Amino acid sequence: MGFRDLLLFYVATGFSLRWIATASAAGPSAIVIWLLACVGFYVPLVLTVLELSSRYPNEGGVYVWAKESFGGFAGFLTAWTYWTSNLPYFPSLLYFTAANALFLAGAHGSALANEPTYFVLASCAGLALAAGLNVRGLDIAKWLHNVGAVALWVPAVILIVLAGVALVRVGSATPFTLTSLVPSTHLKDIVFWSTIAFSLSGAESASMLGDEIDRPRRNMPRALLTAGALITSAYILATIAIMIALPTGRVPEIQGVMLAIQSLAGHFGVSIIAVLAAVLVVLSGIGQTGAWFAASARLPFVAGLDRYLPPAFARVHPRWHTPYVALLVQAAISVVFILLSQAGTGVKGANDVLVSMSIIAYFIPYLFMFAALIKAQRVPAGPGVMRVPGGPRVARVVASVGLVVTAVAIFLSLLPAADEANKPLAVTKIVGLSALLVGIGAALYWNAVRRRR
Repeated sequence: MGFRDLLLFYVATGFSLRWIATASAAGPSAIVIWLLACVGFYVPLVLTVLELSSRYPNEGGVYVWAKESFGGFAGFLTAWTYWTSNLPYFPSLLYFTAANALFLAGAHGSALANEPTYFVLASCAGLALAAGLNVRGLDIAKWLHNVGAVALWVPAVILIVLAGVALVRVGSATPFTLTSLVPSTHLKDIVFWSTIAFSLSGAESASMLGDEIDRPRRNMPRALLTAGALITSAYILATIAIMIALPTGRVPEIQGVMLAIQSLAGHFGVSIIAVLAAVLVVLSGIGQTGAWFAASARLPFVAGLDRYLPPAFARVHPRWHTPYVALLVQAAISVVFILLSQAGTGVKGANDVLVSMSIIAYFIPYLFMFAALIKAQRVPAGPGVMRVPGGPRVARVVASVGLVVTAVAIFLSLLPAADEANKPLAVTKIVGLSALLVGIGAALYWNAVRRRR
């Protein structure tokens, strides 16, 4: 993977249309929240990834960083939770993709908007495509990632351009005032802040593919910094665009982007643009799924080589040399999560639980990652290491800020959405299933240790 492939990979894994509607539902104060999240979370994340990836330029990324800093159990738990975070994440991403695909069916599609069977079947089809191409190898799968990255940005550009024209011609559907820019501190209004932090994550993703990146110490920093500027700007502009198109109280989380585009395109008599945007949103969802399949599957592959997981996880395909066992197991477990997420709830309720589980499991490795940067300051940096500007003292401050923000995001993810009908059940699902995932990982590790002894 060269600079272009790496840049598109970061874009595919670091930017998602699905979080824009979530942010815009908070009103104009979302603009301030985006900026605060960028400074308090994304910047520390990027600086941490750049230094740690240059200190330990090996395939495995966060797994290697945690293992080198805190030992085998920390490394395995990091790899395990990072990998398992994708198991509920894939279904939630594909639910978003399936929901927006309904715009291609016009009036007939609206009848399936709350139909669980449709979402289950569509999500399984997306998983099959993403897993199959990655088993074939990155030389083929990277084209899915690249198409997904391009398709991801075009709807955002369409939304921003149409909103800009609408602002000039007819004004904004949401009033922007100094008062409305002040974030609310009520608990029900800050629950979504963890989602904002989650939407800015992903900077570490390509570090899993260290051995497959051309000149990583040169290309990774350039691609990461370029992608970061593009991603942050796009999130803020697209959030503003949705608020221009729709009043704050009328922005659904799953279909908010497409509803805004449809509303703007219909107003200007260019409804065909909404159809094109829907096609691109579907392609972007499948592309993102494929990209995260490629990144996360390498973690059980590396952990399998260390004999913490069954030896089959280290098995590579005899022809395509890919960790096909890890990829297929990952796909199979994701299907199980799709089925479990729909048990006893509607489409939105299932999606909310899946997103919360994804954030919790995904951010546990971030705790180890930021802590690893703090500990790394005790070790002299070799040639080629990209140090945090300002040296060890600044690096410790940066890592500490990232550590606190990550911990707060995990706590907020435990809280149910304000519109959740059965809040105790939602919390039970989130806490119980998250604890189960962590417990299974710990049991696997200690069982492997006992076998060695």
